[in-house]
Amino acid sequence: MSAAATRTVDTLAGDRIVRFDRAERLLHWSTAVLVLALMATGAVLYFGPLAAAVGRRGLMKDLHVWSGLLLPVPLVLTVAGRWRDGLRRDTARIGRWTADDRLWLRSRGQSLALRSGKFNAGQKLNALFLASALPVTLMTGSVMRWFGPFPDSWRTGATFVHDLAAFGIWISVTGHIAKAVSEPVAMRGMWSGWVPEAWAQRHRPRWHHDVTGR
Repeated sequence: MSAAATRTVDTLAGDRIVRFDRAERLLHWSTAVLVLALMATGAVLYFGPLAAAVGRRGLMKDLHVWSGLLLPVPLVLTVAGRWRDGLRRDTARIGRWTADDRLWLRSRGQSLALRSGKFNAGQKLNALFLASALPVTLMTGSVMRWFGPFPDSWRTGATFVHDLAAFGIWISVTGHIAKAVSEPVAMRGMWSGWVPEAWAQRHRPRWHHDVTGR
């Protein structure tokens, strides 16, 4: 992607680079709240001792179902609006794999020769997994909740796939949070929208070059 094309979304402002626009940040945090609600209520519904300690199973079930049904709403609102350009460009970045991404995977991010773009290979894998697993849990959860039209084999299979995907999401989200906490500058980029240019130059040199032309 040329520097000129990138500047329509990611821009240099003094010694800072705008990393995420407001629409992307709202999408991220609203989705995060819903996913965390799904994880918390799902844990109460799945683990007997936790369910006994919390109680109010009916309420937990309703919160779980409604959080799942609301999950696509932030994405639909972002994609449908005129403010979707940042998300569209970052989605294209996540789907595009480079030699540096393959090097990142082989070296687990430790190679000194890495020239990562806006997202490294680990972030791309995590995003692709969640983009696949969350719709799967929504579809299988719908079969489990409104099981009337479906045969018993479908409900059994949906339960198994739903639980398996949920465990994967737990691992993915927990790792994502731990990584974000360990990198406060990067996390601030998702909260405030910008990161210091020096950080981008050191940790995302290819993206820094795209934005600044340097």
